[in-house]
Amino acid sequence: MRAPGTDHDTGTDPGGEGSGTDAGTDAGTDSGFDETSGFEETKAPPPGKSRASRVTWQKLTFLPAVLTVVLLTTWLWFQQAELDPLSENALSGGQVWKALRQSIELTVISTFFVLIIAIPLGILLTRGAFRKATPAAMALANMGQATPAIGLLALLVIWLGIGRKAALIGIIAYAVLPVLSNTIAGLKANDPTLVEAARGIGMSSVGVLTRVELPLAVPLILAGVRTALVLNVGTSTLATFGGGGGLGVLITTGITNQRMPVLVLGSILTVALALLVDWLASLAEILLSPRGLEAGT
Repeated sequence: MRAPGTDHDTGTDPGGEGSGTDAGTDAGTDSGFDETSGFEETKAPPPGKSRASRVTWQKLTFLPAVLTVVLLTTWLWFQQAELDPLSENALSGGQVWKALRQSIELTVISTFFVLIIAIPLGILLTRGAFRKATPAAMALANMGQATPAIGLLALLVIWLGIGRKAALIGIIAYAVLPVLSNTIAGLKANDPTLVEAARGIGMSSVGVLTRVELPLAVPLILAGVRTALVLNVGTSTLATFGGGGGLGVLITTGITNQRMPVLVLGSILTVALALLVDWLASLAEILLSPRGLEAGT
């Protein structure tokens, strides 16, 4: 026999049983909250979404379009300009293409040697007992960049003689610092707990370096490489003083002979090459950075 007022005491509502539970369940499901774990569920972003959003069409097209307009305008100006025999002789016979090709070769070769010197050295200086040599190595790299480039090239020419070899060594010495310092800084900035976790799951020292430490340091290393590339383009113009050729030939010819068209062409090509190299390096910096380090992932 049921006591009177049972329905009132228990607070049940005939016909509406479980409505509060259903509403709470729906609310929890809609808000992405997992009641079993007590944590809010978040959806993983689609692979490559952040990277695609960073490489916009403006970044891909703006600088190349500006450089194309500048170079086309320069070419049209030279088509209608009246050049004296000395200027024509400096710009004819493929001299412009030869100087541009030499500058590109100097930049590529010097950057290659900078990478194979600075990155392994930076890794070595963050390992064990070699860390004590870091101040000495950084001081030596600072000396290479602190020394005026033209003075360093002059000393190398006295030591090695005139030629491309002296020019390359000078360019390399001038560009080692940003890559070396960024490699060391990137490896030192890694979270120690991640390194310890990798060792805890049985990774070897080489495995921790190649699969954990270096991928985390890639953004800083690439920033240093980008800086070194632009430095190499600018420094390569000084190679002409050591017999290394390059766009510096056009610039020095224009200055010494007071031929403004030759000077303008050499300067514009040098600036355009530096901007193009920086643009390519910025794209590589985005595309080569590990996906998990991008904002929003």
